[in-house]
Amino acid sequence: MSLETRVRSLIDEFQSRPSLRAGSLITTVFGDSIAPRGGVVWLGSLIQAMSEFGISERLVRTSVFRLAKDGWLESDQIGRRSYYSLTDEGRERFEQATHRIYGEPTTHWDGRWCLLLLSALAAQDKELVRKELRWLGFGAMSANVLAHPTPDMADLDITLRRLKLTNDVVVMSAETLRSDAAMRRLARTGWNLDDIDARYASFVSMFRPVLATLRKTRNVRPKTAFLLRTLLIQEYRKVLLRDPQLPAELLPTNWHGTSAYQLCRNLYVGLQQATDDYLTAAMETADGPLPPPGKSVSLRFGGRQAHKTR
Repeated sequence: MSLETRVRSLIDEFQSRPSLRAGSLITTVFGDSIAPRGGVVWLGSLIQAMSEFGISERLVRTSVFRLAKDGWLESDQIGRRSYYSLTDEGRERFEQATHRIYGEPTTHWDGRWCLLLLSALAAQDKELVRKELRWLGFGAMSANVLAHPTPDMADLDITLRRLKLTNDVVVMSAETLRSDAAMRRLARTGWNLDDIDARYASFVSMFRPVLATLRKTRNVRPKTAFLLRTLLIQEYRKVLLRDPQLPAELLPTNWHGTSAYQLCRNLYVGLQQATDDYLTAAMETADGPLPPPGKSVSLRFGGRQAHKTR
């Protein structure tokens, strides 16, 4: 089976889902492809790119309007053309997600925990904090306590500041005295690890044959690379952003997240150059093609140099 055929099959599966999440896929395109290359794109370019996934112009316009209404995007009208870019808040949120999606798994843990005490918050603020910090991997240990063993403290500070609750949430540090079966049971209480593991297993089953085909393909067409990389990150981030990314000491045995990361990393690197070629040719800004990708792109999944040595 050719790579184009496998990609077509993935697109057909995406289109067959009961709820076609156009807005979610556009978010993936912005975060994965547009944000690291200047962050601005002509709406016409986006409409053409999304049509390759079977998403109509009308649905793209509706989805972009909703993303703008929700504070993710803003538009700039030049003549008859509309150009969309991330808002400051949208850029901040994308940067937080980028740290998690393209970052390497936790390999070292010193046994310490970050605890958040919510008892001083009003009920509606507690729910808001739980919802927002769930995306940073925090789990609920009790009604008033959230915890994570290896949080990104910069992202935590940014989120609490955005919620205007910096002075209301108590942030504490604690240390594990015993890391044994009891701690693993606690992890299963705070996070739905079985469900996340099953989602990772499905991701691996979906994309492992694609990697095998890619390795046999000499020249990857730029459009095929863009379509595949977008679907890859779309599916990976849906699972990854549910994953608290706990250290190995707290995870179930045979955790599929490890193989999912390696698979996504290898596919992403194999598609990177051809995808960049597509974006340069197909995506426009008011000043011409998208600018070249920033240095941060070369550091995704450990960086290109890291892949050469693995």
